[in-house]
Amino acid sequence: MLQGPYSSLDRDRLLIRLPFKSFAVGTVLLPVTGFIACIFISLWYHYEDATYTHCKVSNYLPSISSAISGVPERYIWRGCIGLHSAPRYLVAFAYFSFYRSRFANRLRELLLSGLALLCSLGENTGLVMLTYVSSTETYSVHKYGFITFIGSSLVHMLTTCWLWYVIKRHYVNPEEVTSYRWKLRLFLFNISCFVIAAYFFRRHNKYCEAGIYSLFAAFEYLVVFSNMAFHMTAFWDFGSKEVTVATPPEDKRY
Repeated sequence: MLQGPYSSLDRDRLLIRLPFKSFAVGTVLLPVTGFIACIFISLWYHYEDATYTHCKVSNYLPSISSAISGVPERYIWRGCIGLHSAPRYLVAFAYFSFYRSRFANRLRELLLSGLALLCSLGENTGLVMLTYVSSTETYSVHKYGFITFIGSSLVHMLTTCWLWYVIKRHYVNPEEVTSYRWKLRLFLFNISCFVIAAYFFRRHNKYCEAGIYSLFAAFEYLVVFSNMAFHMTAFWDFGSKEVTVATPPEDKRY
């Protein structure tokens, strides 16, 4: 659960207390580290297989699906995503609680808060789905997981930017202003990279030009990294909070 810096836990026995900044950084570093490791391992050990395309033209970078489908890459990626998914669900509900307290008397923003929660849950679930079912195993499940992840991610970022725009207009907390600005920049960067990646993917499939699939892969990486950075802005949003795990005292009776 999330606690303020001076919350009292006298009634409970404290097991873990972790600053939310450390919690947010650790959660995002798991997929970042796993993703970078998978790319380098696939390039170093499985270059031909990872960069192969149906066009059989020169390609220098693996797509994300190729980078996480080999061995041991798939196990590294699955482990990192599995470990990071539970904290992501916790953060989604923490944001929803935060928005409810800020927008208690604003129906439109409350409805958008609910949409942001659903999209955050959908994004994380889609990521888990496409991670644990690779494109070489069950392509349709992997594809729908990817569509769920991308669609939920874009709507979540757009909704979040609007909610923080409203917060910025009515509150003067410098950290919240900084958070909004970075959210907006990262969202615009993310959607720009997504559009460019889609263009190169279509161009590769239509014309089979050398190196075009590598450009698609590069912008695909940027989509993922900017998405991770967007979630890292929780560093400012919950900077004064702590994540605590506590258990009732042994002598407590119900």
